[in-house]
Amino acid sequence: MDFRLSEDLELWRKTVREFTENEVAPHDEEMDRANDLPWDIIRKMSDAGIFSIPFSEEYGGSNMGSLAAAITIEELARGSASVALTLDAHWLATDPIYVFGTEEQKKKYLPDLVSGKKLAAFALTEPGAGSDAAGIVSTAVRDGDYWVLNGTKAWITNGGAAEVYLIAVKTDKTKGARGISTFIVEKGTPGFSIGKKEDKMGCRGSVTTELILDNCRLPATSMVGQEGEGFKIAMVALDFGRACVGAMGVGTAQSAMEKAARYANQRQAFGGPLAKIQAIQFKIADMVMGIEAARYLVYHAAWLRDQGKRYSKEAAMAKVFAADVAMRACREGIQIFGGNGYSRDYPLERYLRDAKLLEIGEGASEVLRMVIGTSTLKEFA
Repeated sequence: MDFRLSEDLELWRKTVREFTENEVAPHDEEMDRANDLPWDIIRKMSDAGIFSIPFSEEYGGSNMGSLAAAITIEELARGSASVALTLDAHWLATDPIYVFGTEEQKKKYLPDLVSGKKLAAFALTEPGAGSDAAGIVSTAVRDGDYWVLNGTKAWITNGGAAEVYLIAVKTDKTKGARGISTFIVEKGTPGFSIGKKEDKMGCRGSVTTELILDNCRLPATSMVGQEGEGFKIAMVALDFGRACVGAMGVGTAQSAMEKAARYANQRQAFGGPLAKIQAIQFKIADMVMGIEAARYLVYHAAWLRDQGKRYSKEAAMAKVFAADVAMRACREGIQIFGGNGYSRDYPLERYLRDAKLLEIGEGASEVLRMVIGTSTLKEFA
């Protein structure tokens, strides 16, 4: 078993790391305070080919695969969880069109989405339906060659900023999860509007809004996949998204550990640097072990996807574990910084606020533990 990355992947990691250090990390605090999306960074990411990584050359992609995508998210998250989240949400919406869309839909939407010229957003969550995706109540009613959509979506990352939205609604309220279908909705479509912008605790450099559907009339050709396939499409998309959220956790934890380690080497206390104190060494050791384990879980899930194998359980494990690792690394990093860690003049408090989202978004940790546990118990039934 060879754990080494290929030369191409190592080169790509170096490329994204340099991009992050030069173009992303210096602006993370500013994004956080502004509570807004950094469009200049998004355009630079597009120019650098960052959006194109997991998609085929046929639609303008780089054809580098899911493992390269996870590495990309990880490296971006080292500089800004907000920027990494923006890309993750974009891929979450683009991937279903790539996998389930008709050829006409792919030709129409993928070139701009794969290049990053336009942003995408995936709209599943509602005020009363989050991790319980089957509980959505937004509807689409057939009217000849059209569907009429009504309802409200909540907590939609890239809301307002995106030009293309993938929206899941109920087309048959009697069938539960099997009555969900998915539609492409373009920004500016009559009956579709952007609602409240959220004033979030963390990842404030990504935008999150409500979406309002008020008799939004769409041609039947806007449906992605078959009627009733929406839940399946969402679960396939979320598997990839969860691997990417896990990569966000790895990148966030890595950055927290590095900053805490540098601070421990510089900060003088009790007659020497903090790094000489065993308790501090143990904290750093626990961070490093957790990060390395989370990284392998994330890479394994992404590798399975590249092999065309099922990886729902592995993606869930990667996401849950990496979120835990990120939270612990940020908490312990703040402890090493002491009073300074509690100040907004230092980055660790921002990292902790960012990391908390990883335990909630794209499947709460408690729900994903149910997924992991149920899947494992079935193996031994």
